[in-house]
Amino acid sequence: MKKIYTSILLFIASLFSTQVPQAYTYQTIAFDSSGTPIANGNVSLKVSILDNTATGAILYAENHIKTTNSKGLVNLNIGQGTSLTGSFTNINWGTNPKFVKVELDPQGGTNYVNVGVNQLMSVPYSQVSKTVVTGPGQGITLVSPNGTHYTLNVNDFGTLNMPYSAFSTPLPPELYVYGSYNSFNPATAKLLRQSNIYRRSGYMYLPAQTEIKFINQQNASAQVYGADGMGTLVPNGSSYMANSNGFYSIYVLPYSLANPFDSFAAQITNFAPELVFSSVYGYFPQLTPATYNVATNTFTIEAHGVTNYSPSFRINLYQSEVLGDNLADGSLDLDGVPIVIPNTSATPKNYKITFTINFDATGTYTITEI
Repeated sequence: MKKIYTSILLFIASLFSTQVPQAYTYQTIAFDSSGTPIANGNVSLKVSILDNTATGAILYAENHIKTTNSKGLVNLNIGQGTSLTGSFTNINWGTNPKFVKVELDPQGGTNYVNVGVNQLMSVPYSQVSKTVVTGPGQGITLVSPNGTHYTLNVNDFGTLNMPYSAFSTPLPPELYVYGSYNSFNPATAKLLRQSNIYRRSGYMYLPAQTEIKFINQQNASAQVYGADGMGTLVPNGSSYMANSNGFYSIYVLPYSLANPFDSFAAQITNFAPELVFSSVYGYFPQLTPATYNVATNTFTIEAHGVTNYSPSFRINLYQSEVLGDNLADGSLDLDGVPIVIPNTSATPKNYKITFTINFDATGTYTITEI
């Protein structure tokens, strides 16, 4: 006779000893097609803990072989069965909803029938408590409805600090940029350069309404980072947006220098580089605004009235980054020495400076007298 199995779910946090329990109780009843419980039968059950959704990734799975009672009731301790996949103790109960999937074979074998998937509406306190505080000095992470993470701390004198926005996991060693400009193709994502111990940055042209996100590696399984409701960089956040056509500085920096590793923000800022001339006696040439050629990725600035009183310059980027030329070979170097204009004299001359800026702040330049 074909059986129909229905689960009655009773999740009860239980203390099995003075130690933190590594299981919680579960009860289910199996009915046949006439609605009669399968009494005093040997059955096997496969229990899986799923992450985030009813069809989410299996975090843990185990097998139990049990005998029903006279009413068809089965009692088992989830977390104490025969492990099939993952580790029960490594489940982070404090992040994402959790679902339990139960499969049953009334013959005690492995021909399982799915008897249901249900969300765990509450998780045993002892399991959650293991994940919210992991050691001295670490706070409790709270997550708001919009996904923003906050940390609650207490000092050695018992003073409770109000929550501040907190990045749930540290930034990865490498962070790449991709977006709608390359169809979110991770294979061609661009690596952000470590500008200093806090900031990572890159430079590129973006059309208006370009969406930008970040990933930790150049493949389809990479973790994606975006913005939460406050602009903080968080896993699986929304896209940052370029509002207009232009050349952009893309950078990630601490949300607060008071806690520089607790949270990070990404910003994309449209800017134009500038030439900054060195001068003797305060004499500076007149400069035209920078123009940009999208097709060749080149900037052009004209300097009028250049003399040997103002023979050299450097290129100012965004956030105080400066380009020069250490080897006088036509290549741009971060924090390089000033670029010397050739053949200057006391007689004013006009020059056209054309240069490229690559994503990693390298580039080339040419100087032409006009």
